[in-house]
Amino acid sequence: MRAVALAAAAVGVLTGAWVPAQAAEPTPGQVLAGSWTAPLSTRGRYVVDATGQRFKLVSANWSGAQGTYLGSGDPADPANHANREVSHNLPIGLDRVPLATLLADLHATGINSVRLPFADALVHDTTVVPDAAVAANPQLRGRTPLQVYDAVVTALTADGFAVILNNHTTAYRWCCGLDGNERWNSGQSTEQWIADWVFLAGRYRANKRVVGVDLRNEVRRDTWDDPNWGWGDEHDLYRAYQRAGERILATDPDLLIVMEGINWYGIPNVLFSHGRPQLRPVANLSHTLTASNKLVYSAHFYGFTGPANTGADGGWGATGDPRYRDLSPADLAATVAAESTFVTTEGQHFTAPVWISEFGVGGRGETNQRDIAWFHTFTDILAQRDVDFAYWSAIGWSTDGVPNERFALLSYGPDGGRLGVNDPGDWRTADWRKLLSAPSRTGVVAPAARWNMLDLDFADHDASATVLTGPDWSPGNRKASCPDTERLVALGRSSSRGLCGDLNTPGRAATPPVVVTDERYVTNGDWASGYSKLQCPTNSFAIGYAVHDNAMAALLCAPAARPLPTTGRIVWFDHGDNRPAQGGSTASDWSPGHYKGQCADDEYLAGVAYTWRWSHGGVPDALLCRQL
Repeated sequence: MRAVALAAAAVGVLTGAWVPAQAAEPTPGQVLAGSWTAPLSTRGRYVVDATGQRFKLVSANWSGAQGTYLGSGDPADPANHANREVSHNLPIGLDRVPLATLLADLHATGINSVRLPFADALVHDTTVVPDAAVAANPQLRGRTPLQVYDAVVTALTADGFAVILNNHTTAYRWCCGLDGNERWNSGQSTEQWIADWVFLAGRYRANKRVVGVDLRNEVRRDTWDDPNWGWGDEHDLYRAYQRAGERILATDPDLLIVMEGINWYGIPNVLFSHGRPQLRPVANLSHTLTASNKLVYSAHFYGFTGPANTGADGGWGATGDPRYRDLSPADLAATVAAESTFVTTEGQHFTAPVWISEFGVGGRGETNQRDIAWFHTFTDILAQRDVDFAYWSAIGWSTDGVPNERFALLSYGPDGGRLGVNDPGDWRTADWRKLLSAPSRTGVVAPAARWNMLDLDFADHDASATVLTGPDWSPGNRKASCPDTERLVALGRSSSRGLCGDLNTPGRAATPPVVVTDERYVTNGDWASGYSKLQCPTNSFAIGYAVHDNAMAALLCAPAARPLPTTGRIVWFDHGDNRPAQGGSTASDWSPGHYKGQCADDEYLAGVAYTWRWSHGGVPDALLCRQL
């Protein structure tokens, strides 16, 4: 097209005829930048941009800044680095290819976003990078690793890419065994880890194409201790994510908060319990952030690992458990659903987008037919389920025309020569193009009803940004409040958990919430004779509650912006579940092992009844549900 326009212009000059100038074709960066508007958020199972358009994360991992050193021997010797690639703790390839070329080649792969790993060490590293580390990008000489990372972030986002920062490691060392990077607080405190995240969130706050933060990579057991999901101790990944997510959102409320499940627990030996839970615990214990439209869950899959297989080929840590590549297509699809994609089920307390933020396979030279077959099947699953993904990895080295890391989409020789997934000779090309061309949800995604659980197992869970700005509304008790757009719809008995929802929620009046600790607001008769009752004032609805141990201590009620009906019903759940057959999160258990009471989607929770008689212990026995 450009050649035709130039030829026509030349004819015009020769003949004297006027030929209108044709606008230059937009660059790939301009096309990508014009296709979406930051910031990103979520609607149900989908990520959307600022206009509500679906933004599918079609991503790749640009690794290197997390470190490539294997932990022993001379750090300058490539033999002591993963794939014999010395990253100098920078995104790989800056020594071999100009940044502009790297960006152009990333565009050619078809991705729209980049997961950019880093080590916590990078945040504090004040050393100047060696000139050799940026040989193809001399403009980056004299900078620290963080300043080079800044430059890569700026270049990517200026060229239209969405960037998600990923805390991959603590120290500059290749992941992921017993390497000192097992947990977010391995080699550092939880507070330091959160402080590093707050620092980076503030550093990139003005750059809205830095769209998210992937809180920690592949959390796993160290020598002595397992991570857990919800135990309330120093190894509680669920709690650490909740704390970090809220602190980050307080610094930059526009960021997506990406949470990966537990990658490994237990001792990998046939005599001991062990496995890879991934997101399974989310089915019963999911997160509720003050910004409930900012949560994304993630998981990793490689053919050589498995639901209970570390991926080790021999020695300590190797087991005979099936690997993902050993599973039949039907079993692999069922396993992927159970470990990750179930969170995309609409209308549940855990509903969120899932991002398969790492998967990959050897390309050129791969001879393991089971790995090849696994990749065919796994990419079919991603395509059929319209799943967001990030391939590992984007960029690597090549030596004598052979990729050092065969997983890489793009590999560069010392002279800058490229081998790419779309170049001849890479068997993955068809599968990669299948992922890019698979039918996907596009266009505006309508807002979806949200259901979010509250967890008072070990600590407060105030998810209301408004409530958090006020004083302690129930001193000495554990407190929970729903996000500001939601109301309390259900409680668990003896579990102190609750459920929030936003469907049909009335608008709130400008007046502050009311804390109810006695029966002064009980009206329209004694609706639970012989029981203590906490009832919201007329024209207000429950948005939170407080417990002492698991006994009811207070109800938090928001005045409505309009009059509310006072007709309703009593929902008893002291002898079994009493939840509507259909409605908010009824197909998922947010309080396993405990009875639950829940108002219908067209009702508001106006009161809670409890008793200390009959050994009931003051836990909720009944709800007052009134029509909206």
